[in-house]
Amino acid sequence: MNAMAGIPEGDPGIGTAPAPAPPGDHAADSFFDPVEMARAREALGREIGAFIGSMVLFDLAEFHVRKGRDGYRWAGEAWFGGDVNRLLIKTEGEGAFGEPIENLEIQSLYSRAIMPFWNAHVGLRHDIAPNPSQTYAVVGVEGIAPYWFHLTGQMFLSDKGDIRARLEGSYDERITQRLIFQPRAELNFSAQDMPAIGVGSGLTDFELGARLRYEIRREFAPYVGVEWSRKAGDTARLARFAGEDPDVVSFAAGLRVWF
Repeated sequence: MNAMAGIPEGDPGIGTAPAPAPPGDHAADSFFDPVEMARAREALGREIGAFIGSMVLFDLAEFHVRKGRDGYRWAGEAWFGGDVNRLLIKTEGEGAFGEPIENLEIQSLYSRAIMPFWNAHVGLRHDIAPNPSQTYAVVGVEGIAPYWFHLTGQMFLSDKGDIRARLEGSYDERITQRLIFQPRAELNFSAQDMPAIGVGSGLTDFELGARLRYEIRREFAPYVGVEWSRKAGDTARLARFAGEDPDVVSFAAGLRVWF
């Protein structure tokens, strides 16, 4: 016998009764407009149990001042879906004014939450530039690490069997409620030489930067910063053969915007 409840152990009647029906009335309707309360309950249901939303973010949209020809760069993404499953579109690119675009890539990904603050994604990446264009299968993870570091890791397998990888990280240090200092880093790797697009094996290139932005609104923040980009190893050698400088320091001014 269950001494605490006074019920014989193993009693088949325990827990077999049907659950009571949920209440059909709402006490708040007696005090507030029932139509408005119905809208509020519907919104709460979307936010907690069946949320569907979307967002477009341009984390980088900037003008570069550097030795030689000035340039530009962007990095943005858009997602649509719920808390667990989402369609994620990413794009980034860069170039110099008056010259053909140097790099342009688009990713289309299925993103799924695998644990609090972390998403896994799979999909496709297509590089429109440089020529010849390349298409890759993508697998990766993205999320917030302890101490609020935003990290992304991706691996790419091209339609020609080439393997590449990318690691990215950033951190928002709030100086005030509106002024944010953001250091950033990106490293790119290749498992083999890809001379047709100027890529060597190993660590191909890296970027280190820092930006200071002012959030006029959370959704609208101009910024200034500096970035050091360097091609490494065989990739640097191929760049020199093509008449390019593998080591570039740029001063940036841009806008971070989302909606």
